[in-house]
Amino acid sequence: MSAITFAIVTCSDTRQLSEDAAGYALERLIGQAGWQCASHVIVKDEQEQISAAIVEAADALKVDVVLTCGGSGLSLRDVTPEATRAVCDREVPGIAEGMRAHSMKITPYAMLSRALCMQRGRTLVINLPGSTKAATENWEGVAGVIPHAVKMMAGGGH
Repeated sequence: MSAITFAIVTCSDTRQLSEDAAGYALERLIGQAGWQCASHVIVKDEQEQISAAIVEAADALKVDVVLTCGGSGLSLRDVTPEATRAVCDREVPGIAEGMRAHSMKITPYAMLSRALCMQRGRTLVINLPGSTKAATENWEGVAGVIPHAVKMMAGGGH
């Protein structure tokens, strides 16, 4: 299998790309795994902008995985799960459940996450928290299943 490709979509009303510590931490983790980050953008916490960035990454860039970063909590501005659901076909609940289970070992606040994992065609979309600490902890909980998920979406067998 060729290198797995990723897009990072950071959802924030206040952060600039140069200040996106969580996004850059995810880029480093992707690189350390031997994978490639094809795109890293920041969009406002607006459902339409988040959805459009997911569609762009999946359909135009044809990445294997879109990692959203931020906007999955309880703030009224947190609309990343809704934006994800609006443009994806199927839920992959085990990945989101796995992230929460992993994070619950670290903090009880993990149960407040509304993060989703969904599939848009052959692209996996994973909602991660916006803080660097939480994003990397959630990544650690699910990174190991990504190669198999990508293989399955490409039509590979178990």
